[in-house]
Amino acid sequence: MWDLGDVLVRWSPVAAVTAGVGESEARRFLAEFDFASWNHACDAGTSWDDALAVLERDHPRWVAHGRAYREHFGLALTGEVPGSVDLLRTLDAAGVRQVALTNFSDELYRAHMPARFDFLRLFADVVVSGSEGLAKPDPAIYRLAATRIGLPLERLVFIDDRQVNVDAARSLGMTGVLFVDAERLGADLRRAGLPV
Repeated sequence: MWDLGDVLVRWSPVAAVTAGVGESEARRFLAEFDFASWNHACDAGTSWDDALAVLERDHPRWVAHGRAYREHFGLALTGEVPGSVDLLRTLDAAGVRQVALTNFSDELYRAHMPARFDFLRLFADVVVSGSEGLAKPDPAIYRLAATRIGLPLERLVFIDDRQVNVDAARSLGMTGVLFVDAERLGADLRRAGLPV
């Protein structure tokens, strides 16, 4: 079970915001505004129209910055994480069933991901938090992804770059792997008995 952002696909929100308001303003927005919580709401199912309305009502200083992130989101996806997709392809070639579990807004996922990243077709399913109205680390979304792939939680290895998400997976009986880089991930997957 794979996370996508910063595990398989590089994500840099500053690049998207910069395209609309310039780099210094983008960095100020990401440093001074609670972007993580605001973005997480969209990952959990809030629409972007509603998210921008929150900015207009409560944080008008940052409206242009939020709009820039949405409008230029494709620039935030800066390519594949080196080596990770190779591991995904190796597992696929060995017949290992795989599922993606990503915190991602439904709108932005559908608009940008499938057309750009052909490796997504290797997954038995891609569980997108914004489509489900659930987001990691909510245990319910891990259970949903396990149901979609048709395997019990205790037979799944979960890979994510955020410790809180890995801890949630481990609490459900999954083998949780904190992603640092592809070389270490390969070693962790071999220790878990996977053919890489």
